[in-house]
Amino acid sequence: MSVRVFDESAVPHPVRRRCYPSDTTIAEWALIEPLLLVPACQTKTGGHPEKWPRRQIVNAIRYVVDKGTKWRALPAEFPPWQTVYGIFWRWNRAGVVAFIRDQLRRRIHTARAAAPSR
Repeated sequence: MSVRVFDESAVPHPVRRRCYPSDTTIAEWALIEPLLLVPACQTKTGGHPEKWPRRQIVNAIRYVVDKGTKWRALPAEFPPWQTVYGIFWRWNRAGVVAFIRDQLRRRIHTARAAAPSR
């Protein structure tokens, strides 16, 4: 009988094992994902495929915002801090961060207006 050993180094981006309160829920991710930029590899100009899943990047950004910590202090379960910071910087420069904030704020106001008053 042979035993197969799982080699984690063979996985391009290992699945995070630890969950944090700042991680996106399934419902939050369903709202955020369509608001992100199209990956460069899917545009006409092309680009490299993204190495890290976008949800892990968003979770890492939310961790930094929630904890008020330094980028370099991201736990090892997240993608490298340089990657997370670089993507955040590009998204912020392109107006994606403000766009997501505004869209989510609009949805909250719409939901409150639709809710019956006491």
